[in-house]
Amino acid sequence: MKIKKPYFWDLQKPNILSYFLLPFTAPIILNNLLLKFKKKEIFEDIKTICVGNIYVGGTGKTPLAIKLSQIIEKLNYKTCVIKKYYKTQSDEQKLIKNNTKLYCFKKRIIALKEAIKDGISVALFDDGLQDSSINYDIKFICFNNAKGIGNGFVIPAGPLREKINNINKYDAIFINGAQKDNHDLIEILKEFNKDVKIFETFYEPINIQKFNREDQYLIFSGIGNPDTFKETLIQNNFDISKDIRFPDHYQYTKNDINKIKLFAKDLGSKILTTEKDYLRLSKEDAQGITYLSVNMSIKNENELINFIKSKI
Repeated sequence: MKIKKPYFWDLQKPNILSYFLLPFTAPIILNNLLLKFKKKEIFEDIKTICVGNIYVGGTGKTPLAIKLSQIIEKLNYKTCVIKKYYKTQSDEQKLIKNNTKLYCFKKRIIALKEAIKDGISVALFDDGLQDSSINYDIKFICFNNAKGIGNGFVIPAGPLREKINNINKYDAIFINGAQKDNHDLIEILKEFNKDVKIFETFYEPINIQKFNREDQYLIFSGIGNPDTFKETLIQNNFDISKDIRFPDHYQYTKNDINKIKLFAKDLGSKILTTEKDYLRLSKEDAQGITYLSVNMSIKNENELINFIKSKI
C-alpha cells in the first residue's frame, strides 16, 4: 500500500508535528548505526557503484544509474545496472533494459554474482545504500533540486532515511532535476561536508521536435517527483491545461485512462506523460497518448569522468 508523504516533510524548516515525531526517529537511527557493524561481502572481481538516496521519493536514481553506465562503458569497461526486483517497478526495469544491460533479482547480491559470471567489470546499483549485504566500492547519493533535504529530519519526522550529516561518508552527491540554479541547495549540503564533491544534472528532452508547442497539453504522471516533469515542460514552452498526478509506480486501470482521455477531450488538449508512465500502459490504453523522452545531462561531465577514472 502506498502511503502519501506528509506535507510537513518538505517544509524548509521543521514544524511542531516534526518535533512531536522526533522521538520516533530513534529506531531508524539505531538501525543505521547497527548496519555499520554488520559484515558485508567484498567482491574483488568487479567494481561496485551504488546510486542511492537518503531522501525518500524521486531523486533521479534510475536515469543517473543509466547515464553513469553509459559513461563508464565509453571508458572501455563492461558495465551493467543492478536493480532489486519489485513487481510494481516494471517501468524502471523496462527503461533500464532499453538503455543498458540489466540484472534484476529479488536479492541484489545474487544479481551481482550473475554479473561477475558474465564478465561485467563495473556494476551500477540503482538504489541499495541501505542494503547490508554488499560493501560498495563507490557510493553516490542523489537529491532532487525541487525538494532538497526537505525539513532535514529522519523518518517519520521528515523525509530522510538517515541523518543528513551522514553525507560525509559518501563519495559524491548528485543534484538532479529540472535545469535551475542550485546554489542554495549546494550551500546547505556544504554545511554538513564542505569538501564533498557535488555534480549537477538536468533533464533534456530529446524528442521535443514531435510536439507542437502551440497546442495545449493535459499531462499526467505517477512518478516520485512530478514537479520536475512539469517544470521541464514549462522550461520548454509547453502550454499545460491540466496536471493529473498519481502515486509513484502507479498501475493505471482502464478506467483511469478513460477518465484522462475524457478530460483531455473536454479541454481540447493533447495528452502527454513521462516515458516511465508510458511503459506502464497497455498497447490499447497508449493510443492517443505521447510521452516526453529525456536524456540526463551533466553540467560538469568532464570533471565527473575524471573523478570516476580516479575511483575505478
